Amino acid sequence: MYKTIITPRVSETDAVGHINNTTLPVWFEAGRNPLFELFTPDHDFANWKMVIVKTTLEFTKQVYFGKDAEVHTWIERLGNSSLELYEELYQEGRLCAKNRAVYVNFNIEKQHSEPIPDEIRAELNKHLRDIDEKQLTDSE
Repeated sequence: MYKTIITPRVSETDAVGHINNTTLPVWFEAGRNPLFELFTPDHDFANWKMVIVKTTLEFTKQVYFGKDAEVHTWIERLGNSSLELYEELYQEGRLCAKNRAVYVNFNIEKQHSEPIPDEIRAELNKHLRDIDEKQLTDSE
């Protein structure tokens, strides 16, 4: 699992006093930075590999300004050219949101998907969500 600490900004707070619902997808994306680094180490958008094709966000608790949040990112499923991520957002030890995102390893120049290279696959396998974690968080 990858862990990323997020410090909420005042500008992310909405009129009802909690972090706006449009902010959480951006925070989940910040938790994917280690994955982006794996696929495109030079950060060159001309060679960018990870293209998002689906995301599903579920809010479970409100998130507030003034308290750090933590994004947990696992690999849920690893296909030939795609991967599904399972992500959770915690604040003060409370599960506040769950997200799933599907990415494809994509060649922008050729406009088609490509198999995930073996060396990247080996690193991603280290972050697979195991059955015990699935049972614990899926029941919450």
